[in-house]
Amino acid sequence: MGEVSMAQLRARERDAIIQALRAGVVPKLGLEHVQVGRAREIEELVKDIERIADGGAAIRFVIGEYGSGKTFFMNLARLVALEKGLVTMFADLAPDRRLHASGGQARGLYAELARNLSTRTRPDGGGLPNIVERFVSKAQQDATTRDCSAGEVIAERLAHLEELTGGYDFAQVVRRYWEGFDTGDDQLKSAALRWLRGEFSTKTDARKALGVRTIVDDASVYDHLKLMAEFAVAAGYKGLLVGLDEMVNLFKLSSSQARKSNYEQILRILNDVLQGSASHLGFLKGGTPEFLMDPRRGLYSYEALQSRLAENTFVQDGLVDLSGPIIRLANLTPEDMYVLLQNIRAIMQDEKTAIPDEALTSFMAHCSKRIGESYFRTPRNTVTAFVNMLAVLAQNPGTEWSDLIEQIDIADDHGDDMSDIDEAVAADPSADSDNDDGLSSFTL
Repeated sequence: MGEVSMAQLRARERDAIIQALRAGVVPKLGLEHVQVGRAREIEELVKDIERIADGGAAIRFVIGEYGSGKTFFMNLARLVALEKGLVTMFADLAPDRRLHASGGQARGLYAELARNLSTRTRPDGGGLPNIVERFVSKAQQDATTRDCSAGEVIAERLAHLEELTGGYDFAQVVRRYWEGFDTGDDQLKSAALRWLRGEFSTKTDARKALGVRTIVDDASVYDHLKLMAEFAVAAGYKGLLVGLDEMVNLFKLSSSQARKSNYEQILRILNDVLQGSASHLGFLKGGTPEFLMDPRRGLYSYEALQSRLAENTFVQDGLVDLSGPIIRLANLTPEDMYVLLQNIRAIMQDEKTAIPDEALTSFMAHCSKRIGESYFRTPRNTVTAFVNMLAVLAQNPGTEWSDLIEQIDIADDHGDDMSDIDEAVAADPSADSDNDDGLSSFTL
């Protein structure tokens, strides 16, 4: 009956999985109940997370076609990192969120990452106050043990941050949070958290509220991510994993200079990781093969990146090398797809109502006939169709699964709009952001 027992599933997880799969997006909860295949890739990510926890750094580019499971894979890595005691910050790139900009788009990306900051106890985001409070609480405990003031301990623990780029003001803001905490000044605490989340848009406002001369701006995003990693460790966590999905939005930028500037920022991060200049910090970046390899607009269009990201020439004829920065998501096999459908069946149906194994093989045969091998290589639309079919069966007692299968129309998944992002539009924070993992087309 599949590998998932309903007894293992909480109702919240079950509902989250079903709703997400129906919408063609990745569930935030219960990923372990539907994960199939890609065991070796996951093993490598676990090694990366352990390296970060030990004080090292890591960077991976997760490359796969639209609908192949990039976002799913990255979210699984996020959950593993949380279980290992890391803090995570995940966000999608969009026209108004990118790594390098001059119109606030990089700060917009940082603010989104900060909003989505998660810890093991706050896995759904909004975890920044937890980190700051944990830092302050640990300092208070240490102060009691040592019979000194908490302010002294905080100053000691922030001293190494002050040596890093942008660290002086970062430390000052944390001290201001402590002042608010110590005096019961909630407004001061709130202002400090706003600064740490990158929500101040002008230096004047930051100076009035906190007495600091800088803010998180377009030019300092990466420096602040490094500071956040060090601060997380000072608060008792193991490090920071930053996930950036939908990197194809950089590929789409119409301005070659804008693309180059963003690729230079990626190169800076890559060099820091490879040279050991970053610590307790990891990056996961999800994109399509075009984003990586296109010689005109992809990462390979930037020579320094191409040389560093070039894949092992010995990898051919079925051989793999997962030691480099690139993780190409291996295709699911038809056997993997069968297990996946079993898992979904076990989540959505009980023993009495479950469709037989014959229905699974018939469904896969129908998919193969309609869209060929894409049904297991880019399974998003296939999964959505299967979930919808089971939903119809659940709500219409007496309906035969065999009558529904032939009615299912599944579109081959080629992703959403690949048109250029105009710089004028991209500079407008109110512009609609592209979402390459949005709702897939489905009809029944």
